[in-house]
Amino acid sequence: MPKVGMEPLRKRALIDAAIRTIGERGSLDVTVAQIAQEAGVSAALAHHYFGGKEQLILATMRHLLNELGQDLLGALHSAHTPAARIAAVIAVNFSAAQFAPQTIAAWLTFYVHAQQSDETRRLLRIYARRMHSNLAYALQQLTDRQTALQIAEGTGAMIDGLYIRHALRSGAPEAANAIALVEDYVTTKLAAAKSAEHPRASA
Repeated sequence: MPKVGMEPLRKRALIDAAIRTIGERGSLDVTVAQIAQEAGVSAALAHHYFGGKEQLILATMRHLLNELGQDLLGALHSAHTPAARIAAVIAVNFSAAQFAPQTIAAWLTFYVHAQQSDETRRLLRIYARRMHSNLAYALQQLTDRQTALQIAEGTGAMIDGLYIRHALRSGAPEAANAIALVEDYVTTKLAAAKSAEHPRASA
């Protein structure tokens, strides 16, 4: 009989193996058996826990989104100003856990898969809405609502774009440079908005 408490550990092992396997191949052209082998469990056990590859892929996405959400909650808990909240949202997206090469490749693979999968698309929309909402909330305390929404949209697009750029490069992702680029974008946009509101003061 299976040992008590082993199911969560084996499920996590399979999810971690899915991230590694998908990330290494850069596609979903993998089998449950290959993922199970990477995790050190039988394919039968993987099918027992998840039912099939699509369910395992979705479980992997939910896991990544949950980790990102938990990391963000922790970062926002200690962010006491709007600027600190914006910085926290940006930094979490480029944390060591999220901005690892295999994780980046897995995310991009999920985006491609979303073109054929309604559930994958729904999960990615949840991620995008969550990020946009957190950014817009903080930005609206620094500028008007319309500008805040525009900057939040642009910030999200920059983060996604940097993931794509780093996925195409060899070597370790440069998180510090990515964070600096996005923060500079936000700072520049806020400064431009302030100058537009007070043109004489900036002249």
